[in-house]
Parts: sequence; C-alpha cells; structure tokens
Amino acid sequence: MSLAPRAVLVHRVTEYEGLLARHGTHGQAEFFLSSRGRSIEDVQRRHERNLRGLAEVAAAVPLSWRQARVERADLDRFLFGPEDVVVVVGQDGLVANTAKYLDGQPVVGIDTDPGRNPGVLVRHRAADAGALLRSAVASAGRTGVDELTMAEAVTDDGQRLLALNEIYLGPPTHQTARYTLAVEGGTGSMGSAESVVSAEPTGVRGETGAREPTGATRSAPEPQASSGVLVGTGTGATGWLRSLWHERSSPLVLPAPTARRLAWFVREAWPSPTTGTTRVEGVLDAASSLHLTVESDRLVAFGDGMESDALDLAWGQTVRVGVAGTALRLVG
Repeated sequence: MSLAPRAVLVHRVTEYEGLLARHGTHGQAEFFLSSRGRSIEDVQRRHERNLRGLAEVAAAVPLSWRQARVERADLDRFLFGPEDVVVVVGQDGLVANTAKYLDGQPVVGIDTDPGRNPGVLVRHRAADAGALLRSAVASAGRTGVDELTMAEAVTDDGQRLLALNEIYLGPPTHQTARYTLAVEGGTGSMGSAESVVSAEPTGVRGETGAREPTGATRSAPEPQASSGVLVGTGTGATGWLRSLWHERSSPLVLPAPTARRLAWFVREAWPSPTTGTTRVEGVLDAASSLHLTVESDRLVAFGDGMESDALDLAWGQTVRVGVAGTALRLVG
C-alpha cells in the first residue's frame, strides 16, 4: 500500500520574529527601531502577510494528504520523501535554499508578498495552492514543470554539494584564497580579462586570445590568488553571478535557467610572480568541469548562501564543480 502524498511547507523566520527573538517583546523592538528613526509597522505587516499566506496554503492541502512544516534553519536535518510535494512559502531565495536537499520532488513556490519579491521562483499566490498540489500529484510532476539546472561540487574524498543559484569556493573570511585552477573535459570556454571569450562552447581562449582545439581534455592548470571563485546556473544569473558579469562588462552570454550550462568567474584575481590571471571567467557545458586544488590552509564551498552547510577544504584537496545530474522540478 502506497503512502498518501505529503505536502511539506517550507518557511523561514520573518524579520519581525527575528526582532522579537532579539529584544524579547514587541514594545522593546518598537522602541529599538523608533529610536533610530524607523517604524516597526512595515515589518509587522510583512510578518502578518506571511502568516496569512502560510495558513492559507496549509488549509488548501487535501484532507487525505499528510502535512509537515520545516523552517529554513532545519532543512539540513529534515528528511524529504519521494512522495513529497514541497511548497515553499516566502521569498525566491528560500526555493534555492531548499533545492539542494531534494531529489526530484516537485516544488511549488508561493509568494506571500507580491511586488516585493521578484517572483522568479515563487511564481504563485496562496489562493492557487490547492489546485497546484493536486495537479502536481495527478501528473506525477511530468507536465507543467520546469527542470531548472543545478550546480554540483564534489571533493576528492566524496563530499558532495548541490546548489540552484551558485556555488562559492574561497576563503571563509576576507583573506586571500590560493589554489590551482583548471577546466577539464568537453568544450568549456574560458579566458582572461584581456581576451574576448566566446559564449558558445567551441573551444578555449587563453591570454593571447588564441583558440585551443575543440575537445581539449584539460586546460593547463594555473596557480591563482583571489577572493574566491563563483560558479552559477541560469537561475543564479539573476543574482550574484549577474553582478560579477555586469561589473566587469563580460562578453559571456549567461545561460538560461533550464540550459545545461554554467558560468564561472574568479573574483579579484591577483597577478604575481607565482600566480596568474589568464583564467578568470568561462562557460561549462554538461561534459566539462572546473577543478580547484586548494593551496591555502582552509577554504570553504557553500551553495546559495547557506554558509552553515559548507564543505571544508584543506590544503592539497581538490574539488570538481560542474552541471549536476539532478535538477529542481519547479511547478508552473
């Protein structure tokens, strides 16, 4: 006998709840803000809208279904099942935070504050939750679902990290990251800040702009010193990844959310007698990957801003980043 579907409602602590946790009472929080020329009313209204949306979604879950709730801080300890339909209630970023813990379950994004959120991932209103839940189960998640590409980091000792937006590899503080960087396999493109890099995966450009043969198995490793490396998806191309792309006026064409491609950027690469800057950005297709060998005492890798769930990388360790075999299945 198969289990009834389970609706898992994912939410996060609101700004108002955070203020109460810090100051103890509404009055204390209100005084803290008012003494700094700010009002608690807007924060409280957003909190109330979030609560109403969460309650409306919970009420829309069919009576024959099971139901569970999980707060963002507990995602790394929550066990999702294959029969789950995941309902993310809140901001776009909460969908990304949830994605790394899933394995093909359909996800419904509910926007409780329309106009404040971009609505890239939380595409629906709470009033639509019931119909969306039934549709996700009736079609077994095969129709009306976008398969959003995810990035994957795998260390040489088997640790694995998934991300929907981007994976950051670098120092946990503001110190310099030292490592060796190479691109392996397939036809990934890359280049220096001085060269124009093709957005199509047809070869590799170096500092002089000369193209290496298509199908090269691995670029020459380059020692680097930088503020870290960012590898992102088409979904992440609307956030942190896009800011780097825009800041340096990069010629790369950022991937679409469903494209099986990633873009990567080195942050503030530093030239020295022992470190280079000829490999600072590029595109990875599904057959290529970025390899980073640590030459610092400690680096970290984390996805989608979840620093509490990071991989620790020690001197001499290698991490490979590429297109993940799994995707986020976002309803509608």
